[in-house]
This record gives sequence, structure tokens and C-alpha cells, in this order.
Amino acid sequence: MSKKQKAYEYIKIRIIEGIYAPGQRIVINQLLNELSTSAIPIREAVMQLEAEGLIKYQQNIGPVVTPIDESAYADTLSTLAIMEGYATALSKDAITGDVIEELSHLNRQMEAALETMDFSKYGELNHTFHELTYSVCPNRYLVEEIKKTWLRLDSIRISGSTLNIERARQSIAEHAHIISLIGGEGDFQEIEMTVREHKLNTIKAFHEKKHSTRGTTFI
Repeated sequence: MSKKQKAYEYIKIRIIEGIYAPGQRIVINQLLNELSTSAIPIREAVMQLEAEGLIKYQQNIGPVVTPIDESAYADTLSTLAIMEGYATALSKDAITGDVIEELSHLNRQMEAALETMDFSKYGELNHTFHELTYSVCPNRYLVEEIKKTWLRLDSIRISGSTLNIERARQSIAEHAHIISLIGGEGDFQEIEMTVREHKLNTIKAFHEKKHSTRGTTFI
């Protein structure tokens, strides 16, 4: 891994996990000490994160973590719900038994991560789970658009150290239902609707959550 890539991953994961809060200044000199590298790869990493929307430059301040846009979060997730539902339904006939086994394994790992309060691991596994559900989708353009939308979602994700535990447990149960549909007799319409509703349930949980205590809602 290059020095730039190392710096990029280091900064990005701290933004996504909420260690760097929205609006917080990115201090280059501090990162120099933490990463034991020169300023050039760090500045290159910051430029890449700015292009992805995770960081923006403010006059007289410098690079800061992009403030949360709650409306954009809901809009982007709604769009993702439509695309992933369709892509997963299109993938049904090409999904093998090995893929179904891997999806079940990932879902069990998510449950274990939730039990140990490893929220970062939970989020990674969740992303991998959803990528796998449409990995064999014959519409490759659609798959690329979904990947771009996930990147956009990362740039506006509601960050924080508190996971919506109740929603996470519901999500695992919904995953199990999705697995049963794509691995069994679920038809196109039922799969598309179920995957779409899975994402929309996260939006509903987010809106309910923000009226009480704020926290991260994983998809």
C-alpha cells in the first residue's frame, strides 16, 4: 500500500466511523506525526477525499469534514433502495449455492459483530453482504451506478459512536429473509420489493432515531 493510500484509508475510516466529527478541521501537522510520513501523501489523500465529498475546504480554516446533510442521506438511500432492489432481483437466476452460503456466513458474522459491539466490523460486513447480492447482476452499468451511490452515501453518512442496535438486529433478520428468497422460490417482484423495503426501513428508523438521540444507522 502506498503512503498516499495509507493516509487515505486512515483519514476516511475515521470520518466514516465518526472519530472525525462533521465540521472538524483536518490538521495536516497532526497527521504527519500519526502516520510518520511527509505532507505530500497526506495532502494527496485529502484531495481525493475532497473529490469524494468527505472533506471540503473552508476559507481561512483549511480542510474540514463535510457537514452532515440529512436530507441528502435520505434521498440517496431511497435511490439506492430502488437500484439495489432491481439489481438483486435481476441476479436471482445467476446466484449459486456458494453465494447463498457466503451470504448466510456474512449475516452470522454481522450478528457476532453486533454482540461484541464491533460496529465498524458490522458496517464492513453489511456493505460486503449487499455487494454480493447483486455481484452477478447482468446489467453492469447498474452495478457501477450502485457503487457510485454507495460512495456518495459514505460522503453524507450520519456519523457517530452510537449504533441503532434495534435497527441493526432487524436488518439481520431482513437479510435472512432476503437470502431465503434469492436462494429459494422468491419471484422477481417479491425480491425487488423486499430488498427495496429493507433499505426504506433504514430511512424510517433514521427519522425515528433523530427525534431522540442521534447515532449511526447502518444500511
